[in-house]
Amino acid sequence: MNQATSTRPAPAGTALKKKSGLIVLALCFVAIVFDGYDLVVYGSTVPSILGDESWDVDPNAAGVYGSLALLGMLIGTLFVGLLTDVLGRKKIMIISLTWFSVLMGLTAIAPSPEIFGLLRFLTGLGLGPIIPSCVAMTVEFAPRARRQLANAVMYSGYSVGGVLAALLGIVLLPHVDWRWLYAFGALPVVVLVPFIWAFMPESVAYLAARGRHAEARRIADDYGLVYADVVAGPAAAGTAEAAEAAAEQTPEQTGSLRLMFSHSWILGTFMLAFASYCGLLLVYGLNTWLPQIMREAGYDLGSSLSFLLALNVGAIVGAISGSYIADRIGIKKVVLASFAIAFIAIALMSFGLPYGVLLVFIAFAGLGSIGTQIFVNGFVATYYPQANSATALAWTLGVGRLGGMSGPIIGGLIASLALGFQVNFYIFAAVALVGAVLIALVPRRSAGV
Repeated sequence: MNQATSTRPAPAGTALKKKSGLIVLALCFVAIVFDGYDLVVYGSTVPSILGDESWDVDPNAAGVYGSLALLGMLIGTLFVGLLTDVLGRKKIMIISLTWFSVLMGLTAIAPSPEIFGLLRFLTGLGLGPIIPSCVAMTVEFAPRARRQLANAVMYSGYSVGGVLAALLGIVLLPHVDWRWLYAFGALPVVVLVPFIWAFMPESVAYLAARGRHAEARRIADDYGLVYADVVAGPAAAGTAEAAEAAAEQTPEQTGSLRLMFSHSWILGTFMLAFASYCGLLLVYGLNTWLPQIMREAGYDLGSSLSFLLALNVGAIVGAISGSYIADRIGIKKVVLASFAIAFIAIALMSFGLPYGVLLVFIAFAGLGSIGTQIFVNGFVATYYPQANSATALAWTLGVGRLGGMSGPIIGGLIASLALGFQVNFYIFAAVALVGAVLIALVPRRSAGV
């Protein structure tokens, strides 16, 4: 009995912290940088691929190729919800990063557009698990009062990757073949995977759910975490007894999917999933087609890629500042405001604005698209009990990937029908408005919402 009592963590605020959760945030940040680079690089290279006479790709086909990576991500994201409960989040991240690094290298030497499309699909299988794993790990190891901010800083890596893809496109594409931009995406297996293997801890919530409580408590103590709080999450906030009970539950008792689709949670589960659909439609629609849309509007390739750069820079600044506010006023209000900003900014982009003014509105569109999806993911990660967050994120992002697939296809269809570049902005603005309505319908679950 005394021995069991001795394994209990110190009371909140008195645990000795041996290691910093910043290492988790940093590793997840770099993983998301490469995730963002991999997906945004397609938008950077679409004009070059369309202009490659040896491949003779039309806009419709380009839209389909853009969606194939998202189809792979859909399957990978849904599948990871099952595998995470078996393998753990750390192993999933290592496998996923290795997989998509190898496939990016193969994509760089694709001999035909058909093989290119197949490799983009296979690359997406590896990309799918990365975001839910990184979000869940970052939120778990972050201080409770700074979870939204930590998630936004980590997830801003996506836009840093987008900035990197746009900058490399601006600098390199006038001088080298577009394939080199895909070769760059093969680096994670060399520069990141060894560090995750050596320094990334396993999820405390995963270990506890597998009944490995001693190991889970040791990691919680090492990182200065309150064990029961990490495992139970916000749903048990305010009752120490409920938190302790949840910490001891088995996977059968917690039942992530059963909880998400129970009567008390099902409305929020569907509203968040369809909001993610809207968010990812905006993210991938704009990141895939913005350079080509702006070329149709009369800008050269360099200027068109600068708009992609502004989109992702706006997302970085907006997401971090917005999440700082979310930790104070609640994430739901910030997601609503962000979708509203997207609606206004994207609608105004359809007008013939001066170059400098257009850059500003595109930066706000970056906040309202990429930034909004960051907020939605943070919302999901803190809406459900922590032990259920990875599965909830996998489900939400899985549905969201359908929107991500729709974005590139919509842009390709509009381009092939020659409907005019403004139509893209009308459709994207309408999607943002729908997203705001969906978030408004999410029921309140805790004080942080």
